[in-house]
Amino acid sequence: MPHNKRFDGLTVLITGAAGGFGRSMVKKFAAEGANFALSDHAEDGLAEFTGELKDEGIKVVSMVQDVREEASSKEFVELAMSTYGRLDVAINNAGIGHVPGRLADVDSKQAFDTIQVDLMGVFYGMKHQIPVMEEAYKAHDRTSSILNVSSLAGIGGAPMVSVYSAAKHGVIGLTKSAALEYARRGIRINAICPAFARTPMVEDDLLGGGGDKQAEEFLVRGIPMRRLATADEVTQAMLWACDPQNSFTTGVAIAIDGGTSAM
Repeated sequence: MPHNKRFDGLTVLITGAAGGFGRSMVKKFAAEGANFALSDHAEDGLAEFTGELKDEGIKVVSMVQDVREEASSKEFVELAMSTYGRLDVAINNAGIGHVPGRLADVDSKQAFDTIQVDLMGVFYGMKHQIPVMEEAYKAHDRTSSILNVSSLAGIGGAPMVSVYSAAKHGVIGLTKSAALEYARRGIRINAICPAFARTPMVEDDLLGGGGDKQAEEFLVRGIPMRRLATADEVTQAMLWACDPQNSFTTGVAIAIDGGTSAM
């Protein structure tokens, strides 16, 4: 009996697609039949990844995007619509961190950039994703899903990364508020809140390229499972959150944290 692909023919838009979560997400959604609109600020990484996908016969269109610029979010949605004529799932995944430090020591330019990418980038994305999704519901009774990538740092305090934490708290605020606004308009809006995962951003920025065992022990000391998540463990939850059959879940912040938020 053939496997019923959950995202067969659906358009999935992902920002930050060339990073650890992005690549893992695409592989999982592709196995379920999705078509893709992908963006990232890293031109070379995006081109390489997009080329790999096309070689595998996966339908994909991509653009280099700076999510800090609202015009780029509008252009990205327009690219997806002009290519596929529909937008079914949008995953606002692009994000950055800042150099760890006590609040008074955080560089103000880094703080501003973190807010612009991690919070305003999500706002700009949703601002232009929602209207086309709402129109699809009005015209075709077609439901859609938005998933915003927050963090465990968006649920509680996160010493030494205060501005990152503030931005990720803001993402949850946007998610819950918009979920209430569009609950009867065919759009489900949720957030995913992973703890530290073994992604290039964590390994390069926090683990000295992945070889600093002492730093890794420090990161996982408050996680009951005492380890980092894998990207696949996080993106499996993303797949579930966006599944069209998961039609009664909206406005939630899903913690993928090895038990941390249970304490």
